[in-house]
Amino acid sequence: MHTLQSSSVATLAKAVCKLSPRLKSTAGRPSAPLGSRFLTNPDDVFKHNMWDHVQWTEEDKENARQRIEENSCIQIPLQEQGKFDTDACQYWDKFYGRHQDKFFKDRNWLFLEFPELLPPGAKSELTNRCLRDQQPALPTGSSTDTETNRHNRSPDTADLQESCQKVVPEKDDAGQHASFRILEVGCGVGNSVFPIINTIKEKDAFLYCCDFSPRAIQLVKDHPDYNDSVCHAFVHDVCEENTSVPFPPCSLDVILTVFVLSSIHPNRIQGVVNRLSTYLKHGGIFLFRDHGRYDFSQVRFKKGRCLSENFYTRGDGTCVYFFTKEEVHDLFSNAGLEKVQNLEDRRLQVNRREKVAMHRVWMQSKYRKLYPPSAS
Repeated sequence: MHTLQSSSVATLAKAVCKLSPRLKSTAGRPSAPLGSRFLTNPDDVFKHNMWDHVQWTEEDKENARQRIEENSCIQIPLQEQGKFDTDACQYWDKFYGRHQDKFFKDRNWLFLEFPELLPPGAKSELTNRCLRDQQPALPTGSSTDTETNRHNRSPDTADLQESCQKVVPEKDDAGQHASFRILEVGCGVGNSVFPIINTIKEKDAFLYCCDFSPRAIQLVKDHPDYNDSVCHAFVHDVCEENTSVPFPPCSLDVILTVFVLSSIHPNRIQGVVNRLSTYLKHGGIFLFRDHGRYDFSQVRFKKGRCLSENFYTRGDGTCVYFFTKEEVHDLFSNAGLEKVQNLEDRRLQVNRREKVAMHRVWMQSKYRKLYPPSAS
């Protein structure tokens, strides 16, 4: 961590001061997305734990670039990388066995940033409640940012989407009668699941949630708020092709991935997004939040933890990739989805006791599945 020098605070405050009026007034970009706490006075920097919409100075960017160049100059040998893929489930099972459901906080910010999780007619009611109850807790990863090496060819997107018109459910699947259906991928122990369940119950909506860790799914099912009338949790590895899921193609209104795709080897992520997108209805939306390039959690990696460019393994064996805005756009566009939102969330996280500040970067995006062209 770096002590925040007064000169850099002044520069930062000046930049944010110029930025904040534009953010508040720009059409299509209300102040609520990604927060609205702006640092306009450098003397106030240690008054809060987090500041929103922070612009970096050129010095900040260069310092981050140099430190990442240093920590990635030594990569783990290729012959030793395979275990981080083949044993990924074991690493995460050990993680959940060690921490149970005590590591991550519930994501009560979800509906402010992703109101698309609400079925039609429920958005205004929930937004008002969130604005009233929302605490300054922020949509970050974890307190230590804990949130693979087969190179598979991505299936052809057009072929995958064509299957939407061919497959129909053959059995009475869980949730098939709900008019609004959500899938959370990589649900872990339910930090998104239970805020969603407690919001959509009695709203003709249904949540599917999956994780490749059996221990995590069992913890979800053992939770007192788990209700199989509105939720179905199941073990599933999205990196595996030709595995069954409890819903047909073109049946989901929303797919949610929060700090999930970054744990997958970058050469495999496109195939995962392609396959998941086939389950969206036309007009359905893919919601994404994940780690961004030059985030403090990337900068602080030690030498010898890098697997490949911008892809690292932590001490517990779990992995993380750091995205750019352009990479995110290509990822979803190549899957045939249309951009609704693609934001780089830059914040200043402050440790007020230690008087240090950390530059945080997250990506937040929304991409919609297009309707097929109408017959002429």
